[in-house]
Amino acid sequence: MIHGKRVVVVMPAYNAEATLRETYSEVDFDFVDDVILVDDASSDHTVRIAKELGLKTIVHPANQGYGANQKTCYQAALNHGADVVIMLHPDYQYTPRLLVAMASMVAVGAYDVVLGSRILTEGALKGGMPLYKYIANRALTLFQNTLMSKKLSEYHTGYRAFSREVLETLPLNENSDDFVFDNQMLAQIAYFGFSIGELSCPTKYFEEASSINFQRSVVYGLGVIHTSILYRLNRWGIAQSPIFDAAGHKLN
Repeated sequence: MIHGKRVVVVMPAYNAEATLRETYSEVDFDFVDDVILVDDASSDHTVRIAKELGLKTIVHPANQGYGANQKTCYQAALNHGADVVIMLHPDYQYTPRLLVAMASMVAVGAYDVVLGSRILTEGALKGGMPLYKYIANRALTLFQNTLMSKKLSEYHTGYRAFSREVLETLPLNENSDDFVFDNQMLAQIAYFGFSIGELSCPTKYFEEASSINFQRSVVYGLGVIHTSILYRLNRWGIAQSPIFDAAGHKLN
């Protein structure tokens, strides 16, 4: 616990057998109350390793997608009484050593959401982010900041901490089951008026770390643009998208 708040880490996993043990070994259980792994029909031994480590493990019998994995993660965390939920990828791309810092920023009420940013310092390129991804990250972030009137350093990190209220308020089940879920969720957070903080975070790109290919990156980028435009049209009252509808389908 941190400041009397129950902290739960969720790991959306897919073929993470090579990195799961190392990721888990750096979780500080002096402050983290529980870790939940959701496996999206991995073809390797991710589930076996997770159970050996004693993680609460949920298995999708068929691959449902990264967004669907997160929906299961957050629902499970809420069911386990989480006050603060942190998404940590089990591929060791983001350091678990920042879990406590990120959770604390939410637990004390400084922010509703905290993002581990790879862009605030030299973390992205220094950690091996491909140049085309870095350029796309900067361009998409500029576009989204402009349309959403925000000043975030990036919208595309997978290292995130949320308050319970955020997860209970957002109509997350209206979002995509694919990678653009991440971006839709941040757009919803901004739309519903939750505060967002950022913490500088190093990152590592290596063979075992999960990363979408160029084609999937293009699809994701187009999804980001679409989400940003929808946000602005909903703000202007021109469109009514289910992802920005307060009465939309929330987690149970």
